[in-house]
Amino acid sequence: MTSATAIEAGVQIREIGSFHAGGKIVTLKDQPRREVQVARNGPSRMVDLNGDYVTGQCYVQFVKQATPAFDAPVMFWHGGAMTGVTWESTPDGRPGWQNWFMQAGFDTYVCDAVERGRSGWSPYPEIFETAPIFRTQNEAWGLFRFGKAGTYGDRQAFDGLQFPADAMDRFGSQFVPRWTCHGPQTLAAYEAALERTGPVWLIAHSQGGNFAMEAAARWPQYFKGVVVIEPAAAPADTGAAHEVPHLFLWGDYLDASDTWMSYREKVDGHVETLRSRGGTADVMELPAIGIKGNSHVPMMDSNSDQVAQIVCDWIRRQNG
Repeated sequence: MTSATAIEAGVQIREIGSFHAGGKIVTLKDQPRREVQVARNGPSRMVDLNGDYVTGQCYVQFVKQATPAFDAPVMFWHGGAMTGVTWESTPDGRPGWQNWFMQAGFDTYVCDAVERGRSGWSPYPEIFETAPIFRTQNEAWGLFRFGKAGTYGDRQAFDGLQFPADAMDRFGSQFVPRWTCHGPQTLAAYEAALERTGPVWLIAHSQGGNFAMEAAARWPQYFKGVVVIEPAAAPADTGAAHEVPHLFLWGDYLDASDTWMSYREKVDGHVETLRSRGGTADVMELPAIGIKGNSHVPMMDSNSDQVAQIVCDWIRRQNG
């Protein structure tokens, strides 16, 4: 773009774009050629799957402001079986955290991890060595703490739940296949993205939170601070992560899930290690400050703006 475009009062956009980061070339040989009708209503043609493939890349979408209010952008990493849609809008149609933090004055970068969304897939088992797993609505209902496990059929939500349960099906439309063995590739692709962007304020969710903690341990120079929203467990080593301020944010109903209680225990150990090494590791339990009913996806709950403000206030304190 050569000129800024005002999209809302007080916000002028300088550039909207995207890029892929990381990845490598893998060459396949000895694949059978097949005759396939590729185009609808068109003639069949031979398809040759032998050749070079780019694999292991992540996708990054950015929005840059004409005059950002902060000296570093916010970057978002999503959780398991999900994509950057997590941050773009809520299942009930409200603007998501990407928009909220843009309005607050940040440039924003929204990522799709390796093998998610617009990052693309690779052939399996030729390149991706295992088959993907998939998330059902039934699993998500209990795992994301909308209601007790096993109550999805009756949609028995927890009392006071902030997640818009009537938008559950639209939420399920976001789920994508996930491979369970691509942690190294994902971290490598995220590092490549960070090399391109420079230091960021990272906001990461669930599986992405686990990646965020490991990335901070390995490459603290890329982070102004790390906000970890309900991370799925924690890496084995804190490395140099104590050099980076961390905020760990938790929602409600944790004691209703053995899985999340187990994850929380591991994360609490990680927090204590960061603190013992002189790091800033703040823990925010929303129910403890009077904000009740949040699920595993507070960025999609009905009070998502309130939670975003808490995160932004923490960033401002670190930035001050």
